[in-house]
This record gives sequence, C-alpha cells and structure tokens, in this order.
Amino acid sequence: MPRALVATAPRTPALAEYREPDLGAGQVRLRSVLSVVKHGTELRAFRAETRDATAPFDRELRLHLPGERRGAFPQPLGNQAVARVVETGAEAERFRPGDLVFGALPIRETHTVAEESLQPVPAGTAPEALLCWDPASVALCGIHDSGIRIGDCVLVTGLGAIGLMAAQLARLQGASWVACSDPFAKRRALAAAHGADLVIDPTAGDAGLIVKQRSGGRGVDVSIEASGSYAGLHDTLRATAYGGTVASIAYYTGTADALHLQGEWHRNQLTLISSRDVNAPLRAHPRWTGERLHRQAVDLLAAGRLRADGVLDPIVPFERSADIYREIDRNPDAGIKMAVRYDDDGSDAPGAAP
Repeated sequence: MPRALVATAPRTPALAEYREPDLGAGQVRLRSVLSVVKHGTELRAFRAETRDATAPFDRELRLHLPGERRGAFPQPLGNQAVARVVETGAEAERFRPGDLVFGALPIRETHTVAEESLQPVPAGTAPEALLCWDPASVALCGIHDSGIRIGDCVLVTGLGAIGLMAAQLARLQGASWVACSDPFAKRRALAAAHGADLVIDPTAGDAGLIVKQRSGGRGVDVSIEASGSYAGLHDTLRATAYGGTVASIAYYTGTADALHLQGEWHRNQLTLISSRDVNAPLRAHPRWTGERLHRQAVDLLAAGRLRADGVLDPIVPFERSADIYREIDRNPDAGIKMAVRYDDDGSDAPGAAP
C-alpha cells in the first residue's frame, strides 16, 4: 500500500499507509516526484500551540473564540507537489499519462484528484523552482500591499522561503537598496547570493541601528516583516524611516516581550499593514484575485525572474521524511524549505540531508 507523511499527534510525524479511492470521472491518478513543506503555517498546526489550536477562528465574527478544536489529528503534512500522471478517469481530458503536473498536494506517494485542481509544469521549468510558487505568492501580496516605489530602500526581516522571495521581488518592484536580516547564516548567505545589498545577523547587533547607519541615518522607506518573530517586528519598527511603512506577511507566535510600541512606533508615525495572500477579497480586488496572484508567481519563477536555487533545503528521500521533519521542527536552522524526493534516494540532490 502507498504511504503518506502525516502527524498522528502534536509534533509526531510518521509514515502511514492509506488506500487510494477508485478513479472517478474527471479525475487523474498521480505518482509524486517532489513535495515541499510550508514551514510557517504547517508547523503551527503540527505543534498545536497557537490560538488556532486553543481558540478556533470564527470566520463570521473574524475572532478567535474559546472552544475545543476537533479533528486536528491525524493531519497530512506538506502542501505542494510536482507529480506525474499515471492514469486518467473518464471525462478527464486535460492530461495524459506521463504528463508532469503540480498543485496543492500533501506529502504522499500517490494522489487521486480532480484534474481541474492541477496545472501543467511549464516546459523547461525545474520542479525545484516551481515548488516555490506558494512563498512567492505570499511575498508578492506583501510587496503589493507595501507600496514599494522606484528608488525606495527596503528591509526584509526573516529569510525563510517567503522572505527570500520578498527580497527579490522588492528589487523587481524598483527598490534601489535591499537589506535582509535573519539569525541563521545559511539563509543570510543565500539572500546575499540572490542580490541583497546588506545582510544582518540580528543576534549579533542592533539590526535597526545598523540599517539606520547604513542608510545615511534615514532608515528604510519600507520594511517587509516575514519572520513571524516579535523581535523581528520590533527591528522593522526601529529600522523604518519617519512616515515609512511596515508590511507584515507573518503569523506571530509565542510571547510579545521583544516587541515595544512605546518608542519608534509612536514617534515616527509608521504605517503597519497586515498582508495575507489567501484572504478574499484582496486589497486590490477586483483587479487582483488570489488566482491572478498565484499565476503571476508561477510566471516569475518559470521565466527565471525569481531565483529559487538553494531555497529547497534540505531535499530528503521519502523514506527519511518523518525523521527529517522532526529535526526541522526542533532545529529551524537545519534548513530553509524542506522538500521530499520520491524517485531516488536523495543522496545526490542539492541540499540533501546527510
């Protein structure tokens, strides 16, 4: 029987067998090639420690309310995959066996899904690049909401996959100078390789002060906060120029002891924006929809205007996915965006786990 990577309980990953359903009309059967993890959103649910787990969100009132969240476990892990079509059902006309497709799919060896939920892999596009479309879409939404203009100076805090995409997109949007901050050396190095003008280790110095000093004392026009850390958010408040904008594309967890609103926030008249790509409607609705945003992210990656090299790290064989997932949870500096490969043992893949 095929197997899937699932969480059987909080912080408990495992490979579990499942049965594929019969192939229905308009459906296709897939065999996975490469899958990825969505570190922020997915790990929050995996850990079951945030308000999403303890006080479910009421979508009508748009408030978190006390109450037991039911049916959270077991839960699938992973959120995107490139896969190969192996069989098509009646009335399925878009794809044929052998076609390479991608979509919002969990980490499992096979899938049986409606063909309308999938997209073809563009010719000449590496699966590794394509599977960065979700963080690219999140980052693109934040860049839109931030209002970056040609010539602006920009700071990006948090260099997971989303932050790495945001730094590149800020440049495409017209930023003349881009600084990046993250406590993990591997991520800072990749941001520099992708074109950042300045990389900062916020644990080794005052990131806000460093940005002010390196920008002639003014600070950045726009900060993109992608760390999900209250300390990171505080750094953006200190680094942003008078009258500037902070666009947060993160979900914050833990205590807010590192965030202070008693100084720079008040005196510098900053604008703080919350941005989320899957909200409907988006701020730019009806011109921009989630579908258009996601399509643009794919196009930028397929055209090579957004670099994804080095972002999928580690890339691990499916057999080891539960162990490595557990390691990523315990030690976030162990990688950037975990990927699972099915067609080999992963030993010669870039970023493969030792």
